[in-house]
Amino acid sequence: MASASIAPTPRHVPVLWAPVLEGLAVRPAGTYLDGTFGRGGHARGILERLGPEGRLLVMDKDPEAIREAEALAAGDARVRVRHASFATLGQWSETADGLDGVLFDLGVSSPQLDEAARGFSFRLDGPLDMRMDPTRGISAAAFVNTASEAEIARVLWEYGEERQSRRIARAIVARRAERPFERTGDLADLIARLLGRGDGKTHPATRSFQAIRIHVNAELDDLVAGLEAAERALKVGGRLAVISFHSLEDRITKQFIAERAKAPPASRRSPVVADFVPRLRDVGGAIKAGEAELAANPRARSAVLRVAEKLAVAGEGA
Repeated sequence: MASASIAPTPRHVPVLWAPVLEGLAVRPAGTYLDGTFGRGGHARGILERLGPEGRLLVMDKDPEAIREAEALAAGDARVRVRHASFATLGQWSETADGLDGVLFDLGVSSPQLDEAARGFSFRLDGPLDMRMDPTRGISAAAFVNTASEAEIARVLWEYGEERQSRRIARAIVARRAERPFERTGDLADLIARLLGRGDGKTHPATRSFQAIRIHVNAELDDLVAGLEAAERALKVGGRLAVISFHSLEDRITKQFIAERAKAPPASRRSPVVADFVPRLRDVGGAIKAGEAELAANPRARSAVLRVAEKLAVAGEGA
């Protein structure tokens, strides 16, 4: 087994690598699920800490990530791979005996952003796709070219917190009547012309692209389903680790843990309060990258890690 001190390969440095592995508290004979394999940085860190009896289960929506995961599995009998959203982890027979740890590294990966053909980036011109799994669902182009103005505005507001959502939606509908959107650069330029370039630090299309990506990939719905599935699958003492990159994801994760870790505040309207039984223990609150990591990996600036441990509940099995 490789030394636990080995760092991830230089070609891909995952955010919060050390805090994630510390938070998961990997047991050599445990079974762990990485629900967002990406390019495998965190997964390889888990493998380094597993013994011969340990197992690593890997999931991802992205076919390219799955190909890399299968290459890893081909050389390591401890690894199992499934091409699917982590929302469906409970449907995988490999999880039936329970898990000692679950990791979700949310959002879009650096390789996805860096490849123009995937259609995630507003800085690199490519097909307007944005699907993590290009074989399923509708593309970003299909959404902006067919959805109603009201639906586009709702998505931009709810998933991107874009204050100019209605204005942008109106402009999209007007432009597509002349010519449908096909390229990321086309949509990004429309939004930039509409809103102006601002201070130049943040592209004006940032929030809109985030919102459309979240929508076409059903990211928040998958997160809610995945958190619930992870809680059910975890053994007592097992750890859940979630890395978020924006407030919507982090809010869902924070509330999920809080609702299961601490009793709700008392209310004068509810004189009889049922005894609260905690199901999770919050481990460390919001964990962020330190100065050294931020200097080496600026993408870590917006990352927030939350860790929870499953508690024993009377009358329930592990």
